[in-house]
Amino acid sequence: MPSNSQRKHTISNKVRKRPGKDLDQIHEDLKPSKAAKLLNQEIDLDLPGDGQFYCIECERYFIDEKTRTDHRKSKLHKNRVRSLKDIPYSIKEAEAAAGHGHYQHVTLKSKVSFDQSE
Repeated sequence: MPSNSQRKHTISNKVRKRPGKDLDQIHEDLKPSKAAKLLNQEIDLDLPGDGQFYCIECERYFIDEKTRTDHRKSKLHKNRVRSLKDIPYSIKEAEAAAGHGHYQHVTLKSKVSFDQSE
């Protein structure tokens, strides 16, 4: 019987040939104007589910609403949402990290302020 030892550590074709969007590009898609366009796309018969069931965070199309809701309960989706909670690095932050200024990383939690005057 042949051995599969040489195939254990290869990268799948999906990862190698079709890289997905980066997190900063997905942050741009999450803005309300772009999100509305992505969720209400025209019918495209080449896409799964005719392009009507799209997950913005994971940039995936699904065949029906049930599979999309099952996907939203999955660990893959929850990990992607968790990774999108951080604000993507800006050019100013990248220059500061390289030693060209002051560096201060801001997260969404520290940016949100709650009004206690009620």
